[in-house]
Amino acid sequence: MRIYFAPLEGITDAIFRQCYQACFGGVDKYFMPFVSPSQALSYTVREEFDISPAQNRGLSAVPQILAKNAEYFLGAARGFRDQGYTEVNLNLGCPSGTVTGKGKGSAMLKDADALQYFLDALYIAPPLPISIKTRIGFDDPDEWERLLPIFARYPIHELILHPRTRNQQYKGTPYREIFGKTLKRMQCPVIYNGDLFTASHCRELMEEYPDTPGIMLGRGLLSNPALLRELEGGKPLEKEDLFRFHDHLFRAYLKYWPEGAAVGKMHIFLKYFCHCLHISNRCLREAMKANRPQEYQDAAGELFESAVLKENPRFSWGE
Repeated sequence: MRIYFAPLEGITDAIFRQCYQACFGGVDKYFMPFVSPSQALSYTVREEFDISPAQNRGLSAVPQILAKNAEYFLGAARGFRDQGYTEVNLNLGCPSGTVTGKGKGSAMLKDADALQYFLDALYIAPPLPISIKTRIGFDDPDEWERLLPIFARYPIHELILHPRTRNQQYKGTPYREIFGKTLKRMQCPVIYNGDLFTASHCRELMEEYPDTPGIMLGRGLLSNPALLRELEGGKPLEKEDLFRFHDHLFRAYLKYWPEGAAVGKMHIFLKYFCHCLHISNRCLREAMKANRPQEYQDAAGELFESAVLKENPRFSWGE
């Protein structure tokens, strides 16, 4: 079974990907957080760093493109081909209002005819294989009955399906039966994405749909970085694993980012690590208010020393 790491904007950048690979590994593909090309095909300094082949050396990394203009998408794809990448991914799943308000991401699922016209332009002569990450509709899951035959028309490299609508965001139960139907109808591999937060969740999915060729994990891996090791029958997460990963990340961000930005980045990761640790509120407050590296390092050290690993670490929306 293939294991993919989901693209999480502002989190799973090149530094994170390299650190995760060094500390845990086991990922078949890392999907990069999206870039949204303009006519000039220019990117920010941080985006340039993230998509640089040098920063993704040793990884199977896939650039993701967010676009509603086929010319812009294909121009970006040609650029990635010239950099040596072997696949690009089209983002049709992002539910963010700032994205859908511009008619991109999951907003493209609202008009099936326009989507078909867009995909016609992409797949007539793609510069390299194009996979798609999508949801099952914008407002209603019944929209998939209209969308699925459209996707089935094209030589999609892989279809990564998050079986929720845009309006669901990340709430409610994914429509797994729609994933099962899609698995049977598509000629290309269909990868499952959505609410796989524990090894048992992954196994349950595979038992229900044994033909599933792969899964994409995101928040589950952030909240329990040893999830893949456990899924493969290895030892569960240990507190030392988490501390080593945290330290590796912090040193890497300090190397490339300004000190304040590096500390701010670690605040984001602590929020996910809280899902697998029992942490005193005082220690967490001290770490989260720290804004200088040594101050943060001291607070984080005390936090990890006093923390107790949860028996079944997992991401939970209520935490």
